[in-house]
Formats: sequence, C-alpha cells, structure tokens
Amino acid sequence: MNPAPQPSLFVPHGAPTFVLRPGAAGAALAQAAAALSRPRAVVVLSAHWHTTQPTVGFAPRPETLHDFWGFPEALHALRYPATGCREASMDVQAALLAAGFPAQVDEERGLDHGAWIPLMLMFPDGDIPVIPVSIQGLEGPEHHLRLGRALAPLAAKGFLVLASGNLTHNLRDYQLAAKSGGQVPAYVRAFPDWIWERLSAGDTAALLDYRRQAPDAQRAHPSDEPCLSGCHPNPLPVVC
Repeated sequence: MNPAPQPSLFVPHGAPTFVLRPGAAGAALAQAAAALSRPRAVVVLSAHWHTTQPTVGFAPRPETLHDFWGFPEALHALRYPATGCREASMDVQAALLAAGFPAQVDEERGLDHGAWIPLMLMFPDGDIPVIPVSIQGLEGPEHHLRLGRALAPLAAKGFLVLASGNLTHNLRDYQLAAKSGGQVPAYVRAFPDWIWERLSAGDTAALLDYRRQAPDAQRAHPSDEPCLSGCHPNPLPVVC
C-alpha cells in the first residue's frame, strides 16, 4: 500500500520544560498529529542540529540527546523510543542529492531536544521512523528555502516533514520580562502576524528579506539562527 501524502509542519519545541508542562500548545500538537494519516516516516529538522552541509541521520535507534543543563532532573530521565529506517533515510538523502545538495550521512546522530520534544508530544509511542536532517545556521533564508523545496517531494511519498523552532527567540527580552513582571513586548505578536500575512499572500520575496521588512525582526531574532549568536544569557538554563 502506498502511504498517504503528508503536509509539512512548523512546530514549536519551546524550552525543554515544554514537554513537562505542554499546556494548550502541547494539546494542539497532539491534536494535529491525531488528524494526520499515518506517515511512512517523520523527517525532522531542528534548530539545534547545525552542520556545514545538509546531513541525514541513519541511526537505527536515535538516542535521546539531553543537550541542555540547568533544567529539572526529570527532563534528563526522559527517553523518546525513536527508531530509524535506513531505507527511508536513503530516500531523504536521495532527495537532497537530486536537488544539488552534497548530502552527508551520520550513522550515529541522535535526536536533540528540538526534535524529540515535539515528537514526544505528537507521537508518544515512538512507533513511526524518525529521520533527522541538519540545518546550516550560517547560510540564511535562501539556502533553507532551497532545502525545504528539496525535501518537499517526499510529502507525496508519505513523509511528514517536521521543522521545529520558534517564530520569536530573544531570551534576553524574556529574562527581563520575567524578572520585572513586565508585559510581553509588542513585537512578540507583531512579528509572527507579519510572517503569517506574507505566507498567506505567497510573498516569498518579502519573507526572504524579513530582516529588513518585518517589524522588529532583529529583535525577534538577534540573528537568522539565534542559537549561533550566544542568545542564552546567564543565569538562564543553557539549551544550545
């Protein structure tokens, strides 16, 4: 039987404690997953796996990576029972190669918290193969648009392409607001609203130029990939 076509989804992974206190966002992830037909595999791109070239995970049982510290010990006890699938990993690598990417292979890479946290909320049984793919945080939006387009044909073959991150990511502002009991800065709503409007309009050019055109873009994201710019100030727990 041919697997049903799948969407491509961008989901939050939040702070690692998101998996302990998922709230309404976690319920929404679980609901979205329940509405899907069963994927052949999940291709997951996390904001926390960076390489110089796109790299595909081939591990038969990807390890749960606890790539953070300073959080509750209960998080370190969690394990996501993920399995890989070599055939599916080969299909993902082939899609990248066909698009001109020099796709690399990692036989041992596990799942960082940007991958296993949303997966644990969406597919808690771990019974769908997971194929991690790295991003290239210094390469900018155009590169990642090409990367997404390279992976897009996999959706028709039953692969769920899942990217995780956050539309705003300025932990200094978060820390200041948390300490002072202050209000959430206006850009935290204005920036995602602008992104949604441009996506709805199919305005790819504006989205690629978001750092100049979007409201407070450089405050919402201190860099294209904030975890490469030292955005986690002490004494916040370290997650990069």
